[in-house]
Amino acid sequence: MRRKPPVRSGGSHVTQRHRKLVTMDSLLSTPSGERVRIAFFGRRNVGKSSLLNAVAGQQVSIVSDLPGTTTDPVRKSMELLPLGPCVLVDTAGLDDEQETVGELRVKRTREELRGADIAVLVTDGETGIGPLEADIIRLLRDAGIAFHVVLNKADRIGVSEARREALARQAGTTVFVVSALTGEGVSAFRDGLSHTSIDEPASQRIIGDYLHPGDHVVLVVPVDSAAPKGRLILPQQQTIRDILDTGATCSIAQVPQLKALLDGLQKPPRMVVTDSQAFAEVRAIVPQSVSLTSFSILFARYKGDYSVLKAGAEAVDKLRDGDCVLIAEGCTHRRQCTDIGTVKIPRWLEAYTKGKKLELSFTSGRGWPTEEELKRYALVIHCGACMLNRREMRSRITDCIRVGIPIVNYGVLIAKLRGVSFSEDL
Repeated sequence: MRRKPPVRSGGSHVTQRHRKLVTMDSLLSTPSGERVRIAFFGRRNVGKSSLLNAVAGQQVSIVSDLPGTTTDPVRKSMELLPLGPCVLVDTAGLDDEQETVGELRVKRTREELRGADIAVLVTDGETGIGPLEADIIRLLRDAGIAFHVVLNKADRIGVSEARREALARQAGTTVFVVSALTGEGVSAFRDGLSHTSIDEPASQRIIGDYLHPGDHVVLVVPVDSAAPKGRLILPQQQTIRDILDTGATCSIAQVPQLKALLDGLQKPPRMVVTDSQAFAEVRAIVPQSVSLTSFSILFARYKGDYSVLKAGAEAVDKLRDGDCVLIAEGCTHRRQCTDIGTVKIPRWLEAYTKGKKLELSFTSGRGWPTEEELKRYALVIHCGACMLNRREMRSRITDCIRVGIPIVNYGVLIAKLRGVSFSEDL
């Protein structure tokens, strides 16, 4: 029997196709936290947006002769070979002097410095490197961020080679002369940008450097009310991919199926990786001879500094009544009654400290206290940072170290609060 074609009305066919394309794009794209972040900084109206558009080859940011057109950071994900997957970030002018709103824009722009792997300081031939530009260069040097200086508007303001070389010596880095309007020099700048060397942490693997081809890993992935519908969370996806890239294999189970899975294996797995919330239940099932860790602990060393975060867990024993504790997450999501950051960790903290009255504060997404604001806290508890890049997470850790505040991440903390031993030397 010939099947009737589906009824299409109201544009539903286009909508379904669009959803399919969006889904495929999200499956094939590199997570934002794994992309090299390239941020464009400078005064208002020097052509930051125009230059970003020229590099991207499309209209990403709105361009206008009116100063202050860019208000909040604008992001564009793209491939910039041979650098690889990256995200370009356009920022508001650092000289915005409007009261309150202007100050907030400048604050947001300076926050972008924290997560920048590469910075592009845009100025023009007339301004050159003034006091504001020199201040930004000092910040970039102190943070160890690779950067370039770009003199824009070459079509209007001529820049001699001698002046370019003098500014390069002043900045201590490469200075490019371009016209984002005519395209002059843009290709050379894009090429220089794509060949920028950036500092990378010693470990580039989530779990792969612990494994050999043929090893087997068991992953414990609870599917509860907080789990995303129809998919795994990003750290779980990335861990699976890293296992496969090593030539190892993995099995996945929820806690109730874990014992049967382990019993059915011909030999013990190389290790078991669990969601931190199930640490206690999994520890009771996994033999002591099998290494046990959590996704969050793996990310503690992948995105942060494991030794610092491990030391931060010991600060829990020193908490006193009235102490302030910050619980910070790198993403935003809908809170539920079983939320890990706002419900479970506070409950476990209260039980571990035997009811001490702690003052809890919460931040999410790009929100992060200034160093002065951090001083009020006795402890910072941070998520696994799957949505932050390494630079930003390490910047947050550095802030805490600088003001002498201990910091720990979810996985390390939960293991301590629930009295679970895990394998540090995997």
